[in-house]
Amino acid sequence: MVFGYSTNAYVKYSVKESLKRIAALGFKGVEIMCDRPHLYPPDFDGAALADLKSVLDAHGLQITNLNSFTLFAVGDTYLPSWIEPEAERRAIRVQHTLACLEVARALGARNISIPPGGPLEKGMTRQEAFRHFFDGLEQVLPTAEELSIKVLVEPEPDLLMERTSEFKPFIQEMRSPMIGLNFDIGHFFCAGEDPAEAMEDLFEWIGHMHVEDIAASRRHNHLIAGLGAIDFEKVFQTMGRLGYDGDISLELYPYVDTPDEAGKASRDHLKPFFERAGYTV
Repeated sequence: MVFGYSTNAYVKYSVKESLKRIAALGFKGVEIMCDRPHLYPPDFDGAALADLKSVLDAHGLQITNLNSFTLFAVGDTYLPSWIEPEAERRAIRVQHTLACLEVARALGARNISIPPGGPLEKGMTRQEAFRHFFDGLEQVLPTAEELSIKVLVEPEPDLLMERTSEFKPFIQEMRSPMIGLNFDIGHFFCAGEDPAEAMEDLFEWIGHMHVEDIAASRRHNHLIAGLGAIDFEKVFQTMGRLGYDGDISLELYPYVDTPDEAGKASRDHLKPFFERAGYTV
């Protein structure tokens, strides 16, 4: 297991400077944001990707995940989505995901994470939305299978899937080992669930995890670990008991003005929980 820090807290810095800072904090891994201002695929040719790989190697950083969730380069956090009514908009999301898979191959990443459909459009039924999502994933699956790179769906509050009860029937219908779950501990807490119990229920599909804290109100706002109400002892003990051996990324994108301080404080707070659960970070 490698503990990484997501570059989406470092949008005021270049991707190379972000890597340097994350390594200096003591992290052994990094989740790279596949969007501007970091690693938007159309901005990186083969030479640029090779150069970035050399920077990763120089700092001793392993890629924990490629975060292919946002699309600020052409839209916003959620749009274009997998489930918009317009086929051309859905195609942008599909092409972005295919491009991220190619980036993952070039950098040696084992997985990418994607949104769980997107915001449900007004007037669209959940059945229609899921049909669009399945259609899009069917276009991505052959490449994921060819490259042996997992596409991990990340349930999120207010999107098509946010709870265990919504993700489980979806993943059972997909029936592909290349589609899995990016388990965001805070998101399940926001959705009113006990993250440890959700982890146990969904464990067989988890390919990567996000960690952050969330206030007792369960409002979707990522906090420095230790400033919220998540029971990390229970979560990490469950993780250790289940034998989780994937990677984990700290995700603190609200702290763009103080990413170093937020990362250090969170790492210091979480380190004892990792160690008591049998993990070295």
